[in-house]
Amino acid sequence: MIKTLGGRKLGVTGSHRRAMLRNMATSLFLNEKVETTIAKAKELRPFAERLITHAVHGRHPVVRRYIQDKTVYKKLFEVLAPRYAKRPGGYTRILRLAPRAGDNASRGLISLVS
Repeated sequence: MIKTLGGRKLGVTGSHRRAMLRNMATSLFLNEKVETTIAKAKELRPFAERLITHAVHGRHPVVRRYIQDKTVYKKLFEVLAPRYAKRPGGYTRILRLAPRAGDNASRGLISLVS
């Protein structure tokens, strides 16, 4: 019996999904908030929080594998990691927004906690 090991497929291939999560995490760290669908926000949350945890513990190669933008990489280690150094987790929050006008998809705002 084949069972799914978790995670949403989001209607795209695995490589597309990984690239999308990397790009969304980069945008989240750069702008400190991203407006997207609830499903994508729920998938982004553990991915982004894991990267912040690695940055707090100084694991540069692990973070470098996923964050390709140099300015975001620098911000993650110089601004965000010290901000969350004392926090034991829970670096992001998801707020629900009004449904999208075109297809009535549930939208959400994922942002970094201050």
